[in-house]
Amino acid sequence: MVCLSLGAAGEIMAMAIEAADEAARLEPSLVFEIVATRAGFDGLETDWNALFARAGRSAQVFQGFNWNWHWANHFLIETRGRMSLAVATGRRDGRLVMVWPLVMEKTSVLRVLAWMGEPVSQYGDVLMDEDTCGQTELAAAWAFIVAGLKPDLARLNKTRADSVIAPLLANLGAISTQELEAPYLDLTSAPTFAAYEERYSSKDRKNRKRLARRLEEHGAVSYVAFGEGWDAARITRSAIELKRVWLRDKGLVSPALADARTLAFFGAAAADLSRPAQIRVAALMCGGNIAAVEIAFKCRDRMVIHIMAYDRAFEKAAAGILLLERMIATSLEGGVGVYDLMAPGDGYKKEWADGAVRVNDFAVPLTVKGRIFAHGYLAFARPRLKAAVARIPLSTRRALSGRLAKAVLILGGGA
Repeated sequence: MVCLSLGAAGEIMAMAIEAADEAARLEPSLVFEIVATRAGFDGLETDWNALFARAGRSAQVFQGFNWNWHWANHFLIETRGRMSLAVATGRRDGRLVMVWPLVMEKTSVLRVLAWMGEPVSQYGDVLMDEDTCGQTELAAAWAFIVAGLKPDLARLNKTRADSVIAPLLANLGAISTQELEAPYLDLTSAPTFAAYEERYSSKDRKNRKRLARRLEEHGAVSYVAFGEGWDAARITRSAIELKRVWLRDKGLVSPALADARTLAFFGAAAADLSRPAQIRVAALMCGGNIAAVEIAFKCRDRMVIHIMAYDRAFEKAAAGILLLERMIATSLEGGVGVYDLMAPGDGYKKEWADGAVRVNDFAVPLTVKGRIFAHGYLAFARPRLKAAVARIPLSTRRALSGRLAKAVLILGGGA
């Protein structure tokens, strides 16, 4: 049973307000603001991009302005007031030094803070100039956000263990409601792909050569890669359609991929040359058809693999694995240092990976209602409900895939 008195909940809010006042006294040159309008968000573009250029980490690819601009175009509209921008900024002597990309989700019962970018963003974090700001300033910003927005709960999903905000969440006693791993390859550990490949067994290397010959039996094989543009957008849409088919055939559910806005978002982000999202699309073609395709994003020396899909007609030739091998080789040759396979840490990813980073869904309850929801639903009931969905027989899941996607979206989305 979860208990938190009204007095304790009020004390939490009072402490946040007191911390904000103390931060303002100690740091008079650091000015915080909540940007709640689309016009205000758009007005941050130049300063946000400048902050990212000098302070953005490679794992913060989803905290770039352009990415969130495209997200707002597709996911912020038509929410009927259930979601609004709540981007917190910090400026020192007028210069933008901190951005918390947040939204406020509202129900009849709860006010929930969440990362901007769901469900397409895969890592959530605070963008901060660490040369001028540290955990003290981050805590002051948090206190300002809580005092100003008065949320019942902060639901900060997909937060990496090495993120800027991780130490603050630990100090706040944030509740982990889900823990996953994001496998990665360290491509700086070898001068060439041939040298890097030596870490895999000769059996595995021979098997991939055998699979390549099997794929060639279906037709001429070629590798194509795109940056932003209409060709990238076209291949991106094909990738999502292939992934949807694969999920349906496996009886699996992905609310994000089932959402029509996701397809529109990726298509627009891939096509746009004026506000590029650093998308990289690669396809393995066989006989003029797409055998496998990957949608990735490049940030500094990191390649983040967002979607991997293949045509099931080429499944026995393991077209997806062959494309992955080619992408790794091309990335290493292009100076990529980290090849990020993202969560979850599926078995095939771990077979390729050199290591993994923990990625958690965190909840920070701030009122009695928020605490009951965080402990009772997010940490206890939701994992059990999702596990129950996974136990449904494959044939039934296939028949109910559309309804299950909606159910899981409700279970795993906001409040």
